Amino acid sequence: MKKTLGLSLAAVFVLAACSDNDEMPMNDENGMMDENNMPADEEDMPMDDEDMQDNENMPMNEENMHDNEDMPMDENNMHDDEDMPMDEEARADYEEEAASLPDSFQEGASENRMSLNTKNVTRLTSADPESASIEAAQTIWPATHEANRPGAVLLADPEEWQEALSILTLVHHPNDGPLLLMEDGLSEELLTEIERLNPLGTEDGTEILTAGTLSSEEEEMLSDYSIQSIEAETDAGFAREADAMFAEAMGETPEAVLIGSSADENRLFSQVAGSWIAHMNEPLLYVDDEVPQETIDALETREEAVMYLLGGEDVISSDVEEELSEYGTVERIEGSTPQELSIAFAQYEHDGFGWNINSPGHGFVFTSSDTPDLALAGAPFAHLGKHAPLLWLEGGELTQEHADYLATVKPGYMESPMEGPYNHSYMLGGESDISFSTQGVIDAMMEIEAVDGGGHGGH
Repeated sequence: MKKTLGLSLAAVFVLAACSDNDEMPMNDENGMMDENNMPADEEDMPMDDEDMQDNENMPMNEENMHDNEDMPMDENNMHDDEDMPMDEEARADYEEEAASLPDSFQEGASENRMSLNTKNVTRLTSADPESASIEAAQTIWPATHEANRPGAVLLADPEEWQEALSILTLVHHPNDGPLLLMEDGLSEELLTEIERLNPLGTEDGTEILTAGTLSSEEEEMLSDYSIQSIEAETDAGFAREADAMFAEAMGETPEAVLIGSSADENRLFSQVAGSWIAHMNEPLLYVDDEVPQETIDALETREEAVMYLLGGEDVISSDVEEELSEYGTVERIEGSTPQELSIAFAQYEHDGFGWNINSPGHGFVFTSSDTPDLALAGAPFAHLGKHAPLLWLEGGELTQEHADYLATVKPGYMESPMEGPYNHSYMLGGESDISFSTQGVIDAMMEIEAVDGGGHGGH
């Protein structure tokens, strides 16, 4: 591209230089340019009369036009990433190799480590919900100056996971702030973190947004802040209120929504929504074995809702799906396990909705299915930084299904690893939740390597 453009511009300058015979005297006998007007490198390149026609009388034809076939680039001017697309067969071989899980692990690799972070994986080691939410807040919002302070801080009880999950839609807007989890009420540690964050306040001045009511003692602890609360008698009602608050802040109601089950046994399926609603405009509404009236009310605020169901028919039944179809279009994102659903959602795209992560250059959040509260705390990693979706690890284990997917998005280079793009992941929990060996495998799957199988070679 660049060489062709350069030659085209050169041709324009030559035509312009040749367009005025008065300024460009010519020898009558042989049509040669006067030596004083001839560029040094063109002395031995005579132009004939046809070449010296005036611009206005010289229509461009196929002989004058030089395409890439007539004027090949040399190797020094060739840009591999633009003109030499990655060989599909080589990429397929690269992915097949990348999807191979190790047969064994080195004993003692995690001993005497100064840090559990690795080059492509940042691990937040807090094991309890409160500490994990503080650690996530400190990672995402340094609060060193106004630009990286949050708008408002969200407070929720992880025991009421349905509320803590649906309030995540307000991380994105209007709050731009973390979700701090009050496992045993408002602790001094949480208060200290709120003081560090020093929230700027939303447009209406709210600095603290709570899921449910605070005790009088907690209100006194937060007396220096402007507080707003979302209250409802049911999970579906709470989700409706969060949806309404988001729509009011945005000035419009998003047509698309996610539909999750509020049943405790389906928590891991529904919680796949957390990262997305913290990242984008679509909120989460709840169903159980029927469609609650509060969810119907929320759907009726939309002209034609587009609903994305999370899980198979054993999570949200076909009867519920049929009832929902009365209020708009229903799409189902399927996965027989929470792990499968999280991978499916990471890949999913429909009419601009969904992560659509099917190529390198992204981030992920890995959490054990045994520690879902940590995933609530880490959901804001989808809002800022790497904008990372959640991938569940069943019992903290990496499976072949993970490996197959991660291989498809593993970065690879043709000439130099500086080509990028790069992947990065966050891991939530200590080594008792997700082993260091598992982290090492994920770290390798995030790494950019030569597509030809040479690893990093001379790089």
